[in-house]
Amino acid sequence: MAGAIASRRPLVHLAPNIEPQTGLAYREAGDGHPVLLVHGYPESSFMWRHLIPALAGAGRRAIAPDLAGYGDSPADPPGTWERHVESVERFRRALGVERVALVVHDWGGLIGLRWACDHPDAVSALVISSTGFFPDGRWHGLAEALRREVDGERMIEGMTRSAFGELMQATSPSFDEVALDEYWKAFGDAERRRGQLELYRSGDFSKLAPYDGRLATLGVPALLVWGENDGFAPVAAGHRFEGGLPDSRLVVLGGAGHFVWEDAPERTSEEVIAFLS
Repeated sequence: MAGAIASRRPLVHLAPNIEPQTGLAYREAGDGHPVLLVHGYPESSFMWRHLIPALAGAGRRAIAPDLAGYGDSPADPPGTWERHVESVERFRRALGVERVALVVHDWGGLIGLRWACDHPDAVSALVISSTGFFPDGRWHGLAEALRREVDGERMIEGMTRSAFGELMQATSPSFDEVALDEYWKAFGDAERRRGQLELYRSGDFSKLAPYDGRLATLGVPALLVWGENDGFAPVAAGHRFEGGLPDSRLVVLGGAGHFVWEDAPERTSEEVIAFLS
């Protein structure tokens, strides 16, 4: 049934709404219990275009913001990790949403899970994919380059649409030109580009020491979704989450990589709908 729901609903391509208090753009569909979708880097709410209609068709209210400086949301300096966590809470309060099921990917995990620990009463369930949340974490090579002075500026300032497309498609051939155009918006001006460096350079894993073990204390069920070929947040991270969260289940999707929501849209949607049901 979940597969039927996902396939008969149109994909979400419409321009997002703008939340006036926070200035964040967001896509929304459906009624019922809210599901908050927090995208990863360098994506936007467009990455949830398959899951949003599936959630709506299953009787849920899907809410997917563009983080500041990504998609259709303007930059809101500084573009730090902490600033993004604060913006999630401001966005939730502006919409008047009390409790949500939280779905996160990549940097959306570091942002969203930190927010969840800071606001435990606001979370009813977790869907975690392709991310980490561990004080002893290590950045991959691309992230390390962004964190370095000079190297990061050279990489971000010199990025072209053509080079961006090649880089993303080398990671996942599932990216089409429409998706690439959406995600290229993160490079739309100097302030957005600078925000990317601020994000990575504020991303010291030592900041997670006070959060060690706190996800488990939320006491909510968790679904862990990973691509078996994830080169940025390997499946070992998913197993580590599973070992630390008592009510959790890890799903590893064969043939998918780090951008698992692009690589396996129907399967990821089916797993989330079944889990939330």
